[in-house]
Amino acid sequence: MENNDIKRRLIGLTSQQLKEVAEEMGLPKFTASQIAKWLYQAGATSIDEMTNISKAGRARLSERYCVGTMPPIDCQRSVDGTIKYLFPTENGKFVETVYIPDNERATLCVSSQVGCKMNCLFCQTGKQGFEGNLTAADILNQICALPERDKLTNIVFMGQGEPMDNLDNVLKATNILTADYGFQWSPKRITVSSVGIKNKLKRFLDESECHIAISMHSPLPEQRQKIMPAERQMSITDIVTLLKQYDFTHQRRASFEYIMFNGVNDSMMHAREIVKLTSGLECRVNLIRFHTIPNVDLPGSDMKRMESFRDYLTAHGVFTTIRASRGQDIFAACGLLSTAKKNGIA
Repeated sequence: MENNDIKRRLIGLTSQQLKEVAEEMGLPKFTASQIAKWLYQAGATSIDEMTNISKAGRARLSERYCVGTMPPIDCQRSVDGTIKYLFPTENGKFVETVYIPDNERATLCVSSQVGCKMNCLFCQTGKQGFEGNLTAADILNQICALPERDKLTNIVFMGQGEPMDNLDNVLKATNILTADYGFQWSPKRITVSSVGIKNKLKRFLDESECHIAISMHSPLPEQRQKIMPAERQMSITDIVTLLKQYDFTHQRRASFEYIMFNGVNDSMMHAREIVKLTSGLECRVNLIRFHTIPNVDLPGSDMKRMESFRDYLTAHGVFTTIRASRGQDIFAACGLLSTAKKNGIA
């Protein structure tokens, strides 16, 4: 492992930026593509491993740069196989990342911010408050430094933070993940979640081919605003109107996340409103069991109610699933991620 002190990290740099690095260090232009392959495809953790670059070239490169991967400093393992990792960030903070193996699939739930500004009533990360954006390097480090990196089949931006609130770095990271010079992943393997932020969501839809997952949690704007303050900035009706301008019938998928609260948003009236709201939009709905957080008086719906809700939506043409809850015993399930104590604010 390299000494990363005061050196610039190479992970998180685009092909063009790597070309500029090669030029700056007096290296041949093709060195940029060599570095990219070592970083994003071979998984190198030090410049010394880049053996098709001359020894002198590696020495020059090492004077100012390092690969920049930072391994997790802690992990917790659930009884169901889920693993929650604690990663350091460039600015001395920490974020949580969740690895979820499931038969032939292995999904990584990555974070895009330390904490979150959105302050959704039901989310532990929102209670932490906002402590800063992750750089593209910090985002990609959760993948590059993951012990199970080679087993990954899917990535979801559903960890700490609101991806659209850090859109430049999220787009940069997803571009590197899908680029020929980068990880060479299909956009179909990546899903980015959002509460919906005006202008930012449109920009994401225009500039990325990755799947989009919208946090709905109520089809009623007034009720959604009470549990999700972001509704004031971009209404769920405006979000759906925007989504209807894009094609989700082939490669790309639009989905809605829907945490179910007993007696709050789980009635057949809510189900009917979802059917009306999404009419004409090719999409799916993922129903999620609520995981209780401190000082929030919201009871979760029972499985019978969730199944009835799912069956109604499915019968009315809305493809609906009940998401299996994973990692609850290690506080890795949906809405439970928080590094407040580790970052010294609680």
